[in-house]
Amino acid sequence: MKNIYSFDNESPVNSDLKEQKEQNILSYIYLLLKACLFLLTFISLLKIGYLSKIRITRLKEIKNSYFYEKVKFKKLSHRLDDLLSLKGEQRFMKDQDQIISKDILRVIWR
Repeated sequence: MKNIYSFDNESPVNSDLKEQKEQNILSYIYLLLKACLFLLTFISLLKIGYLSKIRITRLKEIKNSYFYEKVKFKKLSHRLDDLLSLKGEQRFMKDQDQIISKDILRVIWR
């Protein structure tokens, strides 16, 4: 008597269908994997772009602050040079007269 439940005698149509199903499943898995990797790449590029924008903004702020401090330093060093030059004390006192309001009592130590 022949065993009807045996898988040894599979028909070629059944084996082709099984193979085709396995290939379809593998194709879907690969497609899903590719989609996930593409999504991961896209999100990573967005993050890199956003962080680059933040870094560039910070660098611009630092550059502007540097130029502001540089101009301020030049102005103060020029004023110091004027103070230490010939008759600089008189010019300094003249500048102080302009800064101090007229209602204030001024004391000059000698």
